[in-house]
Amino acid sequence: GERWVVSIPTPKPASPEPQSIPFGVVFEDQHLIVVEKPAGMVVHPAAGHEEDTLVNALLHHCSGSLSGIGGVMRPGIVHRLDKDTSGLLVAAKNDATHQGLAKQFATHRVSRKYVAVVWGCPKSKNATIQGLIGRSPRNRKKMAVLKQNGKFACTHYHVLASMEGEVSLLECRLETGRTHQIRVHMASIGHSIVGDPVYGRNRKINVPADSKVAARLRPKKRLLLHAKTLGFIHPI
Repeated sequence: GERWVVSIPTPKPASPEPQSIPFGVVFEDQHLIVVEKPAGMVVHPAAGHEEDTLVNALLHHCSGSLSGIGGVMRPGIVHRLDKDTSGLLVAAKNDATHQGLAKQFATHRVSRKYVAVVWGCPKSKNATIQGLIGRSPRNRKKMAVLKQNGKFACTHYHVLASMEGEVSLLECRLETGRTHQIRVHMASIGHSIVGDPVYGRNRKINVPADSKVAARLRPKKRLLLHAKTLGFIHPI
């Protein structure tokens, strides 16, 4: 005796639309483009973010000339950065370039260095964090360091500076590229990234209001993680 009513949503275009969105171009030729993604921008369309993504901006900038290997929703996208992470990202304009770049990422031959501001100061100025990363059993929306059923991840970090012991500036070098890798690894050793709403804690800077640390960090309303170096062999 039940009665079911099905509402079919209005069809939407399968392909992202080009949008004129400003972003920084670091390098570009007929094969690939290296851009500086701003913090707050999603890389490709997904549920809840159908527009205003980097893909929309690239389609406009490159006049639709992007590789199709990633599918209609991810044209040209070889790798990703988190929405709240800023920095360098390479996109492919044709399939041959995409395949060549993807192979380098898969075999860990791409050099990727990040800078991050973390809470506190790690005891070791130079160290390596290793372990398995996978979905957190407590919260499926988060990643976590696991004892089993995860993917191997390796992050090397170097402390560049420490400001009054409250926060430190780190350079992080990735050997692998797991989801949220640096954020998860730094949080696992008790030094989460400043401004991280997922893996960090709501902490306040415990220094005088007129200190340099407070003046430099209090205006920041974002995750303080930036992809500063991207090194690869040009596939063509």
